[in-house]
Amino acid sequence: MKNKLKSIVIVLFSGIMLLGIQSCKKYNDGPLISLASRTERVANTWKVDNYKVNENDYTSLVTNYTETYTKSCNYSYEWGNFSGTGTWAFQNNDEEIRITGTDNQTSVTLFILKLEEKQFSYYYMDGNDKKEFHMIQN
Repeated sequence: MKNKLKSIVIVLFSGIMLLGIQSCKKYNDGPLISLASRTERVANTWKVDNYKVNENDYTSLVTNYTETYTKSCNYSYEWGNFSGTGTWAFQNNDEEIRITGTDNQTSVTLFILKLEEKQFSYYYMDGNDKKEFHMIQN
């Protein structure tokens, strides 16, 4: 009887801990636990894997589009003959990234959907249009 009670307590404790860890996730589609900081995860050169405007797929229009984020908070993008630069910073409890444009880049707030070491997804609003990017390591 004592061993059965001990087993029940262990199972209940494990379940509570698992639920507690799950609720600590920063982003809905983010990793459960990561040893890399958020800055380390975003600091990368990313290429488009999927691009949608208002849930419609426009990926074929942005082939060869890349974005680079550095640990020193510099930002740049390249797309064919177009390029731009700026700076970036986390905001709103690290749930958003604010890009401040400096050269051929407008300032915009990115709403993070997923931030892993090899995947980064976000959306931003352009007027009434929701533009969603799913990026992978370049």
